Amino acid sequence: MPRRGQVSQADYYRGVPTSPYDLVKEISVVLAVMLVVVMVLALVLSSPDEPPVTVRSWAHAQPLDFMQTATGELQGTTISADYGPPYNVDADGKDAGDVIGSVQTLGPLAPQEWAGVHQPVDPSQAYVLGPLSLASVGRPRLAHALAAYRGASSAQRRSWLNAYAAALGRARVSGPTVEVPAGNYGPLNVLMQALLEDARGGALDSLLVRSGHFYDTNYTGPLLFLGDGNYFPGLAAAQHLASSQWGMTNETGRYPGQSWLWLFTFWYQIPPFSSAQNADLMVVLIMGLLSTLLVLVPFIPGVRDLPRWLGLPRLIWREHYRLLRETRPPDRGP
Repeated sequence: MPRRGQVSQADYYRGVPTSPYDLVKEISVVLAVMLVVVMVLALVLSSPDEPPVTVRSWAHAQPLDFMQTATGELQGTTISADYGPPYNVDADGKDAGDVIGSVQTLGPLAPQEWAGVHQPVDPSQAYVLGPLSLASVGRPRLAHALAAYRGASSAQRRSWLNAYAAALGRARVSGPTVEVPAGNYGPLNVLMQALLEDARGGALDSLLVRSGHFYDTNYTGPLLFLGDGNYFPGLAAAQHLASSQWGMTNETGRYPGQSWLWLFTFWYQIPPFSSAQNADLMVVLIMGLLSTLLVLVPFIPGVRDLPRWLGLPRLIWREHYRLLRETRPPDRGP
């Protein structure tokens, strides 16, 4: 019994068109159909996972590119060597990116510089000299080469590195080794051949993530090292994962990817973003502005009234309005 002053449910809905509806049954049917579809697709399509890309696979697939990249790390000419915050600064205390423009700014906006260096990476030490120092235990020839390189002057190292980098352009890959023409490289060939040997054996992968913690879960080192070479970016391009290939929305192989990210990767396909050095910052700012406008739509006069002016409610609920017209009693006038 309804309380005094209250209207019963039957009276409240009197005159409103209704129909029986089993919500539990519909949910159960939908879940069952989805389960069958997912299982069938999983059996037919299998998994889109690709084998992991490691420094070991890089050293086996393209040993010359590996050695050229490692030499570039010692020269300081790779992407990660001049990346800037959050990884490194140059000798003058400025962001390394200031030298080649890898620090993205837009007018007074420079969030990359504001954040500063909070994950320091010295590529020559992190990817070459540090791992070789750990691997030199019990290897007197390698230990002697390391000592000779560290004891040389900066000018002498630069001379060795320039000569060795040029010689790698004429090197020949023979099975598991890279044969470098004879020249005045000091201890560099011993260091690079040892690094290649450790990489092919899988030891370098472990040495690059060595943190001293019980669990090593920070893979920034090997990822930056892989990104400095041509092997890793080449694999990405082959799978249509590069920025110029709508890579953010793609998946490996022929599988559908993250289609909801099309609005982010769209900007990278058109000028000026497709050629801008600060494209990432520009895209982040534009998407931040668009997201803010979307949140503020209910508060913007004119914009919030567009659905009503365009008649969208009546279009979406046209069935309701049709039934309402059919059941409404005719207007007999006063």
